[in-house]
Amino acid sequence: MSRFYVLSLFATLICGQLHGGDPAAPNVVVIFIDDMGYADINPFGGTDYPTPHLDSMAAEGRKFTDFVVSSAVCSASRSALMTGCYHRRIGIAGALGPKSEIGINPDETTIAEICKSKGYATAIFGKWHLGHHPKFLPTNHGFDLYYGIPYSNDMWPLHPDFLSKRKKNPDAKSPWPALPMISATRGGGYEIVNPNIQPADQEQMTKQFTERAVEFIKSNADHPFFLYLPHPMVHVPLYVSEDFRGKSGAGLFGDVVMEVDWSVGQVMKAIEEIGADEKTLVIFTSDNGPWLSYGAHAGKATPLREGKGTMFEGGYREPTLMRWKGKIPAGTTCDKLCSTIDILPTVAKLIDADLPSRKLDGRDIRPLMFGEAGAASPHDAFWCYYKGGELEAVRNERFKLMFPHGYRSLNGREGGSGGFPVGYETNKIQLSLFDLDADVSETKDVKDQYPEVVAKLMAAAAQAREELGDRLTDQGGSERREPGKLDPEDERLPMDWDS
Repeated sequence: MSRFYVLSLFATLICGQLHGGDPAAPNVVVIFIDDMGYADINPFGGTDYPTPHLDSMAAEGRKFTDFVVSSAVCSASRSALMTGCYHRRIGIAGALGPKSEIGINPDETTIAEICKSKGYATAIFGKWHLGHHPKFLPTNHGFDLYYGIPYSNDMWPLHPDFLSKRKKNPDAKSPWPALPMISATRGGGYEIVNPNIQPADQEQMTKQFTERAVEFIKSNADHPFFLYLPHPMVHVPLYVSEDFRGKSGAGLFGDVVMEVDWSVGQVMKAIEEIGADEKTLVIFTSDNGPWLSYGAHAGKATPLREGKGTMFEGGYREPTLMRWKGKIPAGTTCDKLCSTIDILPTVAKLIDADLPSRKLDGRDIRPLMFGEAGAASPHDAFWCYYKGGELEAVRNERFKLMFPHGYRSLNGREGGSGGFPVGYETNKIQLSLFDLDADVSETKDVKDQYPEVVAKLMAAAAQAREELGDRLTDQGGSERREPGKLDPEDERLPMDWDS
């Protein structure tokens, strides 16, 4: 562990003590997995390998079977989680890379800032992916501590696309820079603790981030905290520590999921050891569905259609568990529509914090979390934006209206193997209505049977286009906000493009 991190942890503790914070206030932990499919853990149908800690979390908490994200790709999804807004509203799209010069606008309010307003200690260990230059790092957005990678773990010199090219041309130079590990503290700058992450380093990342998360929990036993643990796994390239290599009997993907499950168990154990089971909300979910083109190195979304990179259910409906002993009813299931955009306003209500002054899209879902009788989805309509600012669908609790657009698919083919993908084909869907209650796999168009539903969802789409625009209808959107932008005088993160 670096000296910088030790000093950062100490500074965080002192900062928390100075700011007070109600010792009785609930702690909040969000464990965010990368590219996990709907059926990748046992509580949601996975059976190829054991996930005992997630099984326990489901038995002691509540399973959410219709929990969705704002977009089926990394940065866009994470921006929505952090701000309680559709990613389109706040100007974050796609997956930001090493050449990106944007991030979350400092005028947006994150969950961490909501928690800081009530004196919480805050930390993130893992993948940020919302701007990698210093002004965009999480310690400038409400987090006291950050230790992790700035974007996806495949954005490095060993990207599979480059490795494929190098087989043909051994002298080819990678278009990707070295992947750094960054440590930062609020008000104290940052340090690149490893400027060039190697495969052996990636093997240790799940363990490293988990160990730091456990240290943070134990260091705040008498102080309210918000912990964000966004694991880089199960995003390709897959890496696992020696302790879990070959353990699942279901290949490398199974080994990696088992180590993620172990991580959940370590977090739960730490919460129990500090006696905080009854005052800690733990949320487990993912940023988008499985990257199906990677085949054996990708998960599954069964019975949902498609995966990452589409706004079919397999792309944006996530396996989600919530646990808070004594508050969330044990062993229960919620099938109501809710989303990561609801986490910020819900946490704000839980800790009695003011909501941001800027418009939110999320809603308070405490009635759904706590299993209150008659609790309903707070969303009359959910807007499904994806690539290029295109409104691909609008849905409500039961129905989903898909607009004509192109989407990627394997069309029944097997995905790749050994960490290399196969190519997608491009399909085109026409205007279609799906009854998700009767047909969650989205196989039967029922628009002719429910013209009144189509009309209602068309009206919701008109509102979405008015507020957030639509590339296909050439509408800009009257309520879109700008992302944070890198100015010429701003410091750049040092990067090695010659690795």
